Amino acid sequence: MRILVIGLDCGAPELVFGNGRLENLRRLMDRGCYGRLESVIPPITVPAWMCMATSRDPGSLGVYGFRNRTSFAYDGLGVVNSRSISAPAIWDCLDQPGKQAVIVGVPPSYPPRKVNGVSIGCFLTPDPARSEFTHPAGLKTVLHDLVGDYPVDVTGFRTDDKQWLRTAIVDMTKKHFTVIRHLLKEIDWHYFQFVEIGLDRIQHGFWKFHDRQHRQYVAGNPFESVVLDYYKYLDDEIGTLFEFITDDDIVLVASDHGAQRLDGGFCVNEWLCREGLLTLHERPDRPTPFKPSQVDWTRTRVWSEGGYYARVFVNVEGREPAGIVPANQYEALLGDLQARFEALLDDRGAPMRSQVFRPDAIYRRVLGIPPDLIVQFGRLTWRSIGGVGYSELHVQENDTGPDDCNHAQFGMFILRAPGLPIRGEVQDMHLLDVAPTLLDLAGRDVPPSMQGQSLLRSAACQVAR
Repeated sequence: MRILVIGLDCGAPELVFGNGRLENLRRLMDRGCYGRLESVIPPITVPAWMCMATSRDPGSLGVYGFRNRTSFAYDGLGVVNSRSISAPAIWDCLDQPGKQAVIVGVPPSYPPRKVNGVSIGCFLTPDPARSEFTHPAGLKTVLHDLVGDYPVDVTGFRTDDKQWLRTAIVDMTKKHFTVIRHLLKEIDWHYFQFVEIGLDRIQHGFWKFHDRQHRQYVAGNPFESVVLDYYKYLDDEIGTLFEFITDDDIVLVASDHGAQRLDGGFCVNEWLCREGLLTLHERPDRPTPFKPSQVDWTRTRVWSEGGYYARVFVNVEGREPAGIVPANQYEALLGDLQARFEALLDDRGAPMRSQVFRPDAIYRRVLGIPPDLIVQFGRLTWRSIGGVGYSELHVQENDTGPDDCNHAQFGMFILRAPGLPIRGEVQDMHLLDVAPTLLDLAGRDVPPSMQGQSLLRSAACQVAR
């Protein structure tokens, strides 16, 4: 029994289920089960895909985002790569003599994972033309013969040139599926997983053009159908894969998180300055990226990193190099911060309804150096702006370039398998349940290190009637 996992980064359930244009995904839904898939906190590409593959939460992996603290130094942030995660993944648990695993673009997969089979790096690959991003290394030549330059991502996708962006994303995706079909045909595989990053890029680039609830939506705009047309295009490409699988194969289509409108950005470090918690040597007279060298650490209690969510750090005495918050005041400060974050209003004076999490309260284990608090502004309808020097706390521009959407807590899944006893819509499926479910369907034991439950055995997962 083989397993094919089709990963759609940022796939939104509300744009998949009930969409009659997606004929191939509908075929899978009609023959199996489907539903919303709750992501981890925070619901971002790294670490979510590896949380799915290992059935471990971000704290247990020690990876809390694209960049993580590597030390308690103020500038001690490092970018995640494939070596950052050592926990065994589902493909390690399914090793079969004479059969190969194929892992394509599953973040983080640069440097390429040394699996028993084939792996191709993800969008974190620095430069495919110069980097060794395939395992085995000779596969890079095969890719070039198939598609020319192999794109792991669309460089510069945060742009106002939407005509170019639409073409670039579709061209990238065409090349990806050409490679996928080749590997499905030519390799004797038992586990095959790929992640298409194009869906994430199309939604970040075009969400405001199709979502009537978006603040910047304009009816009748020339890009109104781009997002849904891309879903249809993906569905057509997925349909071409059916000739390479049989009724005896397990097929899962899944996303790491969903997508939703972005109302704007909240300038978290600017707010901390105004709250008297963060002190700069000199206030910039215009928006400026946050740098530790700007900060007077002898008078700073709290600072933050920006992104889709905020990672908030406390300047603890004896922990950080110039820490000033005594250890016996740490808990009280966290409580005070949580209350202040939860009381924030949006730019229209309405409660922002921000979510504040402590890693030790939401993860089974806390490895590495976690943020002291994780904050999702407006339940992720607002992103975190890390820069300083802003005249307002709420802004429409993004500090990393144009961006129309943020991630949503719920992605989607569709599962078709021989003898699957569960049909129709399923509720309460979690990202960490994916690997145990696939192992269970394959007749394999679920390692005790995995934190999720098989859909076949979980009383919490109920079929919607």
